[in-house]
Amino acid sequence: MLKFVSALALGVAISFGASTAIFAQDNPMVGGAPMSPEMNIIENAVNSADHTTLVAAVQAAGLVDTLQGPGPFTVFAPTNTAFGNLPAGTVDTLLEPENLEMLQKVLTAHVIAGNYSAAELMAMAEENDGAFGLETVSGDLLGFQIIGGSLKVIDENRSVADITIADVNQSNGVIHVVDAVLVPN
Repeated sequence: MLKFVSALALGVAISFGASTAIFAQDNPMVGGAPMSPEMNIIENAVNSADHTTLVAAVQAAGLVDTLQGPGPFTVFAPTNTAFGNLPAGTVDTLLEPENLEMLQKVLTAHVIAGNYSAAELMAMAEENDGAFGLETVSGDLLGFQIIGGSLKVIDENRSVADITIADVNQSNGVIHVVDAVLVPN
């Protein structure tokens, strides 16, 4: 019986392939730092070398206290590389004090109220013919679609982000690292 269960588990793992590889990480390292499920979103994010731009933007937007709050929150956290892929000058412009509301809108368009694991998001997409949407804290919409067997995150401008590290559990929610900045309309 154990042999059958092991073979079944292996078969299931193979059938899901690379699309679920991002879902099966214990105690993930992000930006070279271990992430602790006992720490909140901000406490963990400040330790990631891959998220210094995001942390600076959250600080400039005055959202630190919010993201340290009880939540729960699901955060799609763009890397420094993702911010670097924006048109030249975009980040500097967003960080200017006169653009505070725009910066807050962009950042909160990466946050959904609730705690959604990657497996839950995938299941919701499967239950909805491969695609569905959730409202963000900013009031904008993030789409989730299964493309080529992988779950993609799609902003209102139809830009697509891959989840590169999923299920980074926090004391007040979960972070999914993404490879693109999700821009609201």
